[in-house]
Amino acid sequence: MSNTELEGVQDPRSSELEIDVGERLRGIRETYGLSQRALAKQTGVANGLISMIELGRTSPSVSTLKKILDGFPMSLAEFFSTDPFPRTDRVVYRADELSEIGGEAISFRQVGSNLRDRALQVMHEHWQPGADTGVDLYRHDGEEGGVVIKGKLELNVNGQHHILGPGDAYYFNSRIPHRFRNVGDDVCEIVSACTPPSF
Repeated sequence: MSNTELEGVQDPRSSELEIDVGERLRGIRETYGLSQRALAKQTGVANGLISMIELGRTSPSVSTLKKILDGFPMSLAEFFSTDPFPRTDRVVYRADELSEIGGEAISFRQVGSNLRDRALQVMHEHWQPGADTGVDLYRHDGEEGGVVIKGKLELNVNGQHHILGPGDAYYFNSRIPHRFRNVGDDVCEIVSACTPPSF
């Protein structure tokens, strides 16, 4: 697996939330009564890769982890959430209350920690230079959009490449294969929304 594929998801050894990705994945898999082989067959992710993730020998890309979690099904937000309780009807979330569901290369700071029964997901994103969602284009139900606040973002939608800078925006059907990458020399900052929540 290349370095590009490994970027974008929390390293279990460096997570601020102290979440061991491999251990949590194994626990969820066993809760659902699936062997590694059965999960691999169900999701199309190699059995050996699932084993390496669970053993903590590699960290999955955003798209790979999402593909694995679709086999349960479970969102990335639910996977990383430290709050298993139903959502509250809060209106305001302070900057230090946003939920981090990303990692070092890509920070996804989500408004609200539990989006169960919510129709919209809003995130404040920070992408380190060179960070991307993985070599494979991915897709999911819904629509998504965002505005680049600073930096330079490459958006690949169905094989068409677009370079976006500060003030530029995107909005597309998420069922179309897509990929994001920071192609600038500085951190790329984005405010995004997705409906329904897909992480």
